[in-house]
Amino acid sequence: MTTNQMTDQPALSVQNLWKVFGPKAEKLIGTPDLDMSRKELQAKSGHVIGVKDVSFDVAPGEVFVVMGLSGSGKSTLVRLITRLIEPTAGKVLLSGEDITALADEQLREIRRKRVSMVFQHFGLLPHRRVLDNVAFGLEIRGEDKATRRKRAQEMVDLVGLSGNELSYPDQLSGGMQQRVGLARALAADPEILMFDEPFSALDPLIRRDMQNEVIRLHHEVGKTMVFITHDLQEALKLGDRILIMRDGEVVQIGSPDQVVGAPADDYVKDFVSEVPRSHVLTLKWVMRPPASDTEGVGSPTLRDTAIVREAARAVLAHQGPCRVVDADDNFVGVVDDDDILRVVVAEEA
Repeated sequence: MTTNQMTDQPALSVQNLWKVFGPKAEKLIGTPDLDMSRKELQAKSGHVIGVKDVSFDVAPGEVFVVMGLSGSGKSTLVRLITRLIEPTAGKVLLSGEDITALADEQLREIRRKRVSMVFQHFGLLPHRRVLDNVAFGLEIRGEDKATRRKRAQEMVDLVGLSGNELSYPDQLSGGMQQRVGLARALAADPEILMFDEPFSALDPLIRRDMQNEVIRLHHEVGKTMVFITHDLQEALKLGDRILIMRDGEVVQIGSPDQVVGAPADDYVKDFVSEVPRSHVLTLKWVMRPPASDTEGVGSPTLRDTAIVREAARAVLAHQGPCRVVDADDNFVGVVDDDDILRVVVAEEA
């Protein structure tokens, strides 16, 4: 973990954020009308709630995934965070700075230097080669040609496009074009990377490759990432934590194992019902308290954060309980083959 990651200050803090579409929407904030359902409010006043009193923090270096079905408000939320649309009420703090209070020129500086976005539609300039597309943001920022070319080449190499520097976008596959978009976003060295369903239009195999690419890049560059998706499997694969939205509201925020292991309500429970639990749950969900401090002494020792599927081989190969420890190496539980098989059998039931 970097020094920046150890700070207590969130990289991003969203506080009581609202977006109500309609005339004089700000006058509705704090009134009983906003307790109505979306449908009731629209019928009464013609207003539509896009985002309803959303609050969350994103830690430095975290991959924070916002997910929900179409119309849940997730894409509206990411546009509010970057002020591509204006909030009706609430605050968005970027490293403690309230960007909802910034003037237009200050906001442009934020977008040029501190926040980069990757969209579903790549937005590449068709008349520019790959290297020039990647360097475009730096050009807008006023960097000299040698500096931006050097940085662009580094990013092209980082995302695995070496040898394609002189190609035009229409000469590349969809996955390669999205890599160009990713390199362009990284070139600005932003504090936060925002992804708005970037892989939705890609074929499944290419999509999987791009998800793996995001994981690899996150390990290499450690950027804070906010990732918008409607795909639960994508959310579980990428997210350190996941925010699930419905009708503009937060339903649950938690780590992948929390969302699968302890769904907040029937909506989330139904959402995760098809997820193989052994692929997501950690040992802390299946271990049991030790009978004594000496139980399992001499057996394999496993972390409580180990995924059940990944720990299964060691547990099943051992005769008797395995010891489970937390991040500080405290003995917190034991797990045996029955505990593992209980999860696996439940998946097949």
